[in-house]
Amino acid sequence: MYFDELTVGLAQELAPVEVEEEEMLRFSRRYDNVPLHTDPEYAAGTPFGHVIAAGFQSFLLVWAEYLKSDFFGEALLAGKSQHLEWFRPVAAGDILTGRARITALTPRNARNGIAQLTIDVYNQDHVLVLTGITESIVKRREA
Repeated sequence: MYFDELTVGLAQELAPVEVEEEEMLRFSRRYDNVPLHTDPEYAAGTPFGHVIAAGFQSFLLVWAEYLKSDFFGEALLAGKSQHLEWFRPVAAGDILTGRARITALTPRNARNGIAQLTIDVYNQDHVLVLTGITESIVKRREA
């Protein structure tokens, strides 16, 4: 959708995705290689009691579901910023679902505007585990 077609509050539910243990460990070893994410013995001694998924991976699993129906499509010009906030740990076997919604629209010029997309991610117990806020530069329709 073009910037002019977007509305604050436009929302969609995202399909559930399972956090698979081997994928979780592989991601963490490559991108966030800290014992809390990769070493079961170490993680057993933490308040979590087990290895937890890297927060970025938890977001990206749901982000991949969002991209299947991306609000902006070919009208997307570029990403501008990303803010992630983690609230609860995610573990292997968790099922994550997301709700994506447009939370702000800021016109920039005659060609484009900034759309703020917020994705709240919940686990199988309907507990909010993280929120991602993405600002994207989106084309306006040509006059």
